[in-house]
Amino acid sequence: MGRSSSSPGPKGAILGGIEMSPQGSPLQMGEMTVQKPRIKVNRHCRDIPFLIFFFLFLVGMVVNSGFGWNRGNPRRLLYGLDYKGKLCEGDFDVKYWMNPNQVYDSGIIDNPFNIKDARAICLRSCPSPSANSSLAWVCDYPEGPIKLTKDQWADRHYDYFDLLSTGQKNTSLDLLGPCYPVLFNSSNFFWSCQLSASPSNVSLAQWKSLGGIDVNEGEVIVKAIQDVINAPGEILKRYIADLGNGWPVLVVCGGIAPFLLAIVWLIFIRIFAGAVTWISILVLNLGVVAVTIYFYIKAGWIGTDAISAIIGSDAVDALALETSRSMQNHLKIVAVAMTIVAVIIIIITLVLIKRVFIAVAVFKVAANAIGAIPSLVIFPIIPAVLLGLLFIYWLSTLLYLASAGEITQNVCNNGCCAYDLLAGNVTCGGCCGYEFHHTKNIGWSIFYHIFGGFWTAAFISACSLTVIAGAISSYYWVRGESALLATFPVLSSTKRLLRYSLGSMAIGSFLVACIQMVRFILEFIRKQIKLAEAAPGGCCITILCCCAQCCLGCIEWTLKFINRNAYIVIAIKGKGFFRAAAKASALIISNILRVGTVNILGDLILFLGKICVSITSAFFASLMLDQHRYKSGKDKVSSPLFPIVFTFFFAYAIASMFFGVVEMAIDTILLSYCIDCDENNGNARYAPPLLMDTLGRHARWEEERASRRRG
Repeated sequence: MGRSSSSPGPKGAILGGIEMSPQGSPLQMGEMTVQKPRIKVNRHCRDIPFLIFFFLFLVGMVVNSGFGWNRGNPRRLLYGLDYKGKLCEGDFDVKYWMNPNQVYDSGIIDNPFNIKDARAICLRSCPSPSANSSLAWVCDYPEGPIKLTKDQWADRHYDYFDLLSTGQKNTSLDLLGPCYPVLFNSSNFFWSCQLSASPSNVSLAQWKSLGGIDVNEGEVIVKAIQDVINAPGEILKRYIADLGNGWPVLVVCGGIAPFLLAIVWLIFIRIFAGAVTWISILVLNLGVVAVTIYFYIKAGWIGTDAISAIIGSDAVDALALETSRSMQNHLKIVAVAMTIVAVIIIIITLVLIKRVFIAVAVFKVAANAIGAIPSLVIFPIIPAVLLGLLFIYWLSTLLYLASAGEITQNVCNNGCCAYDLLAGNVTCGGCCGYEFHHTKNIGWSIFYHIFGGFWTAAFISACSLTVIAGAISSYYWVRGESALLATFPVLSSTKRLLRYSLGSMAIGSFLVACIQMVRFILEFIRKQIKLAEAAPGGCCITILCCCAQCCLGCIEWTLKFINRNAYIVIAIKGKGFFRAAAKASALIISNILRVGTVNILGDLILFLGKICVSITSAFFASLMLDQHRYKSGKDKVSSPLFPIVFTFFFAYAIASMFFGVVEMAIDTILLSYCIDCDENNGNARYAPPLLMDTLGRHARWEEERASRRRG
């Protein structure tokens, strides 16, 4: 059974551990020279310390999440606080500032009064001035001598002025409460009542006839409230809350839609693998040429004059002509750049046209492998579901962590006064407002949680890719003979992964998560600096952050490429992560021309497919968010931008899981071919016939070209 030191080697290919004759038939037991499975079975557990570290990190995530769930309340991100420090929620979820003079004072630059200390209450809807000759009032919460329930108070349109004593009415006319006149129109703007700049003439006349004090008016009132509503922190909190309100959109368009679209695409690529490859190459070349011609037309080098092309034929004044010349010069620069790009792409296509046949063959072999292992089509459902559950957990916990903290009263010295119904008189000095303050060091908890999301998502993706690589490699090493495959290749690959290689997955995913976290931090810094771009050096720092993002993006892409190939070596050989990465890198470098062409074409085709799925899902999300449900009421979305962007990227992640089957199949076949050549003196002995025939024709073409050069 074993091979002696004088054995000349195998007489034929080895299929799943069984040696074949040169004619393709199995050798008899006595004729075999070797019996060695190509996918290593006797393995050892790898990178155990890092697996333990990952497990402890996940335990820390659970503890961290428990803190957020215990101390947080996502409604704090969306709704305001009244003057008592209570959250505006439930039926009474709209914040209304009662005293217009306090709002006005807060908008004056030299006035120390802060709108956060202005007297505000929670209402069901924003009040409006009376349409008749009577004056409308909004009174404080009913308590003390006012024997009304909150619902009765709301049914009276918050007006119990007629129940007040004479003294209480007089303090109300001095804008001290408990009732305040409704002089300005207001509208619900992100659950805050935005006052208009000018009061109602009818209501103002009524107010003055009752002896009310002067009321300030002007754009200052509008700006004061807008500054609160449009503060960067408030916008960010609304965006985060939008994800919670629009969760059905994220589930349908970010999960179900890309799932169905990706399966349809996999079936399509299985049937039309060769056609899709050539069509993608043709579309790329024609697209680049078309864009180049478009810029030639707009630059005035083809067709009509650039002036009419850009600003219309009616623009003939000197300023318009000067502007057109400037735009024309810009477009000429772009046209020249596109010409260079188009020429390079066309030359590369012509030079590598022979290698494109190898890419097509690899693509077809990958499609055949997927067809031979049908479970690969539905396997991505498992990581997709896991990613979906992770996203739900991650997002919900992030909402609670972002809202974890306490509501405390501000420290102020504004000397304001207001009527206290319980005390029965006007009290001064105790009308400081309330604010939500994050728990100390909550930023580190959020940082930990975000990094944990990146790491866990990368870990799930790494496990998925390794399972796929194990199944596809088993197809390669039996020369594409489906009958010789194991009964459940995906299950066998999964068992090997869970038993031996989870530590390696933890290392690879950790490296990716580190790069992603650094990019996230840089983007956060850039956003913060953008707010202060007017400051000296702000623009330069922003440019540096963008350059750093570009470099880190390239590093991340390279790292993911190395990781993917390392996972293939792990699936075949069972090595540790770093040894597998070194082996894979050496093989890729020594076969760069073979690997490079196929990878570029494969990545292009798959990228176009991912973008199509993501854009379609985002389009469906925009249609759903256009419904009345998300335009008003409790589920109102402040802006569709954030949910649509999240849908796009989540759909891209789901599509990547399914498209990763084809992508990993291509990479696995390529790297298996490289391993095959490396272990057999440069000659692949186990490649499927389709790939062998294509490579054979290509080798003969290379030999003929070399002989012509020598001749």
